[in-house]
Amino acid sequence: MSAPPQAPVAPPAGAPAAHGAPGGASQGAAGGAGAGPSGAIVAALTASGGTESAGFLNDIIANLWPNISVVGRDMTKSIVEPMFASMLPSPLNSLHFAKIDLGKVPIKLGNVDTHKMASGAIKMDLDVDWDGECDIELDGKMIPKIGIEHIKLNGRMSMLLGPIINQMPLVGAAQVAFINPPYIKLKYTDVAAVANIGFIDRSISNVIQSILGGMMVLPNRFLVKLDAKNDWFSTFQFPLGVLKVTVESGANLGEAKESKGFLKKLVHDEADCYVDATLGAETWRTKTINNNRNPEWNESHDFLLSDHDQVVTVECVDDDTTSDDTIGKATVTVKELLLSGASHDLALVHNEQPTEAKIRLKGHFMALVADPASLNSQEEGTHGVLTVLIASAFHISGNREELKPSVKVVWGESNFRTAIKSDSPGADVQNPGFDVAYNVPLSNKVTVHGAAPVRLILMDGEKERGSVDIPLEKVLGAPGMALAEDHKLADGAIIRAAVVIRGTKSLH
Repeated sequence: MSAPPQAPVAPPAGAPAAHGAPGGASQGAAGGAGAGPSGAIVAALTASGGTESAGFLNDIIANLWPNISVVGRDMTKSIVEPMFASMLPSPLNSLHFAKIDLGKVPIKLGNVDTHKMASGAIKMDLDVDWDGECDIELDGKMIPKIGIEHIKLNGRMSMLLGPIINQMPLVGAAQVAFINPPYIKLKYTDVAAVANIGFIDRSISNVIQSILGGMMVLPNRFLVKLDAKNDWFSTFQFPLGVLKVTVESGANLGEAKESKGFLKKLVHDEADCYVDATLGAETWRTKTINNNRNPEWNESHDFLLSDHDQVVTVECVDDDTTSDDTIGKATVTVKELLLSGASHDLALVHNEQPTEAKIRLKGHFMALVADPASLNSQEEGTHGVLTVLIASAFHISGNREELKPSVKVVWGESNFRTAIKSDSPGADVQNPGFDVAYNVPLSNKVTVHGAAPVRLILMDGEKERGSVDIPLEKVLGAPGMALAEDHKLADGAIIRAAVVIRGTKSLH
C-alpha cells in the first residue's frame, strides 16, 4: 500500500513564476491597438530552431505497429463504444464494433520541433499523418452493418516530457495532445446500401472528435507516467496566459441588397451577422448586428492559452429566423495574430471557396503572474486564474471491490468532478491517482477576495465520504500564492491537492 508523503508538500513546480513566466516559459504580451508585440513575446514566438525529420521514430512505429494496432483496437472498443450509447440518437446508440482491424499502414510522423522549456521539461511538436487501410465493422439494432475501409487523420501534436529527473528513466511523465482538433475523414464500404450515410458519418465523426477533444486536444493532455513515483504537482503545465481576442469589424458580408432577387428582398434585407470565435474547446459569440454588410462589433473575449500554435477559428453567420446561414470561416494561429501586432484581416472561405468577405481581429496576450494586483480590478475581462490540482487520495477504507472513489471540487458556481475509479488489475482503488486540473477564470464578478473557500469532497459512488475547505486567504498568503497540501478527512482518508492563484499582467 502506498502512503502520502510525511514531509510538507512544496508548491507545484510548474506554477507560473512571479516574474511572468507562465507554464515555465518566458512570455510577453502583444501591444495595444496599432502597437507591435513586445520583444519578449517576439522572442518566445520565434524561438524555434527549425524542424527535423522523424525517420528513426517512424522506423520504431513501423516495427511496433502490430502491437500499437492491438492497443488501438482495445482502446477504441472500451472508450468509443460506450460513447455511442450515451451520445448518439436512437437507433445509432445501439452501434457496437463487430470487428476492428487497423491494417498494416502505420502512422507517420514528421517536422519534429524540439526545445527545452524554462521549467526544464522538453517540448516536442510533430506532425501526425495516417492514411490507414482498415477493416472496421459496426453493427446495431434496426440499422444495416456499417463498414469503414479507410481512415485519414492529420494534425499537429505536442509532447511534453517532464519533469526531468536524475535517475532512470530520466523523465517522470509524458503528456501528449493535439495542439488543435485533428482532421479526421472516414471512408465507408457499400455506401449505396446504407441510407442516411451522411448523417451517420457526421454522428460518428462528432463522437470521435468529442472523445479526442476531452482526452488529448489542448488544453487537455493524455498523461503517461514513466516513473511510478512521479508527482502531479511537478508535471502539470499551467496555461501560458490569457489571450484577449477582439472581433472588431466585418466587410462585404453576405449579398448586397441590390444583387438579391425579388423574393429574397421581400423575405430578408441585408445580412444580420454575428461571429463565433473558437480557441481550443471554448467558443464565444458576438452580438448580432442587423442589416449591415460592414458591421462593427468591437467586442472582446478572454481565452486561456495553452500553446502559441493553437488556432483561433472565426465563423461569420447570418442570423435568420428560420435557420442560420454560414457566410464563411477563417483561421489564424495565435502566433500569427500576436506577431501582426495591430489588427489582422481574415478572408472568409465558404464551402472551400474564397469570398470577398473579411473579419478584422486583434489579439492581446497577458501573462499569468504570482501578483495579486490585477485581482482588485473592476474592469471587464479576465484578471487572473484559480487552478485546483487533484493529485491523488490515500487510505480510503472499505471493500476494494465495492469502492468507487472520486473527488468533487466546488467553488461558488464552479463544480468539477474527477473520473470515478474502480478496482481493476494494476490499480490501487484505496489509494487512487487522479492527476487532473481545473481552471476558473477570475474577473470583477468572479473574485477571490472575500469569496467562499474551495471545497474538496471525497466521493464513493454518489455518497460523500468527507470534505475539507481550503480558505483562499490562506492560498493568497502562501509563497507564490500556491498552496499544496495533504488534506486529512475525518475518517482518516487523505486528499492530495493544490490550489494556485494567478493574476494577469500585460508586458508591453
